[in-house]
Amino acid sequence: MGPVTDHESTDVREGAMATRSYTAIIEKEGSGYVALCPELDVASQGETVESATANLKEAVELFLECADPAEVERRLHSQVFITRFEAAHG
Repeated sequence: MGPVTDHESTDVREGAMATRSYTAIIEKEGSGYVALCPELDVASQGETVESATANLKEAVELFLECADPAEVERRLHSQVFITRFEAAHG
């Protein structure tokens, strides 16, 4: 294995935790917000956008810590695309 550079954030180094970027889709629901990570199909909620995002991060980290690696691999959608489109309506 070659030298680890700053931009290689997914490398696992002894004593260091690997990191990966995930998507948070946040939607207003009632008086709070629901947050979804579509890559892993993990959801959480919070009273604000910030708290819903923080709670989702915690839920994803707990899932990754506790789930069997085969379960993580089965649920992981590595290509998620978020886009907008227009649709005609009457």
